[in-house]
Amino acid sequence: MTTKAIALKTLTATAVLCALTATAQAATIGGTDVTYGGYVKLDAMRSDYSAGAPAGTSVGRDFYVPSTTPVGNDDNSDAVFDMHARESRFNFGTATLLDNGKTVKTHIELDFLASAPGGNERVSNSYSPRIRHAFISYDGWLFGQTWSNFQNVGALPEALDFIGPAEGTVFVRQSQIKYTTGAWSFSLENPESTITTAGGGMAVTDDASLPDFTARYTHKADWGNFVVAALARQLTYKVGGVDADETSFGISASGMVKFGEDNLKFMLTQGKGLGRYVGVNVAHGAVLNGNDLDAIDSTSGFIAYQHKWNSKWRSTFLYSFFSADNNTDLLSISGDPTESSQSYSANILYSPVKRLTFGAEFKHAERELESGVDGDMDRLQFSVKYAF
Repeated sequence: MTTKAIALKTLTATAVLCALTATAQAATIGGTDVTYGGYVKLDAMRSDYSAGAPAGTSVGRDFYVPSTTPVGNDDNSDAVFDMHARESRFNFGTATLLDNGKTVKTHIELDFLASAPGGNERVSNSYSPRIRHAFISYDGWLFGQTWSNFQNVGALPEALDFIGPAEGTVFVRQSQIKYTTGAWSFSLENPESTITTAGGGMAVTDDASLPDFTARYTHKADWGNFVVAALARQLTYKVGGVDADETSFGISASGMVKFGEDNLKFMLTQGKGLGRYVGVNVAHGAVLNGNDLDAIDSTSGFIAYQHKWNSKWRSTFLYSFFSADNNTDLLSISGDPTESSQSYSANILYSPVKRLTFGAEFKHAERELESGVDGDMDRLQFSVKYAF
């Protein structure tokens, strides 16, 4: 039997064993450890909108996206039911010990959310896979796509909704070069600007001459952790005869505090021109005012408390908010942008065995425009998830 055949046989046998034992280790081939993991998840949701439901193709029907909550006439109340398994994901990684004694690692992860339909719900329910993470890490360096260094993923509470505190959290994955040394990490990340144009439209531009820059400090202790992150970026709009740019900054503080087996997670973010970095782009980065960009100030945050009822039952109680300080002198250009968004949620999760979770979650969300026109959504979600 050839060396290649032996390696393949070892990989297959080990993979089957790992699937049965629910471990992440798949195989060791030569000097490389190969791992895999992920989960399968079913979501069933009944959403009641005060101002009419978004179209079935809206991403807000798959998970909570604040900007998709309709606003307007309360007499147009509409309830819809959705069920999907698009959040299911798979990841694959390698770790290779080099001759110099250091290890080079790779990681790639896919899921099916927010991707082109590629099918329909009548027959196939086909959805295109999308890349979530793809990066190389070596000697403190990271090269590739993953969570922004400006985001603290560890502060995200356990929720059935894909994000949870959508309007209140920094939430960005993108290509970057990151260096970590001790408690500090610094990154250069892919720039992209979302600009409000005449009539309230959105232009997505990729004309920045510099990458986005972040710096982050993480303090870990027995009581939990605390993270402070800073962001500096260049907003740009170079279309037609316009050549406009504006520098923007942001700062975010987040963390987790333990209370026995319970925990409290939080985040507070404030900045000028943050745009797509917060609230799943509920507000744009800036408004185009002639040949100039007027950056939009915003404040957002969340607080979540998780209580362990016993070894199998737990709940998370969450409040999340976003507030934009729109320049009212520019409403003739920007139209009627989102002024605020907030949501409340509570869930009950049951894990009869490790890695298998059944849950129910209720979320109430509100969105208000600068003019005062508003709308809300009540969503009851049921989920089943098995992590492998």
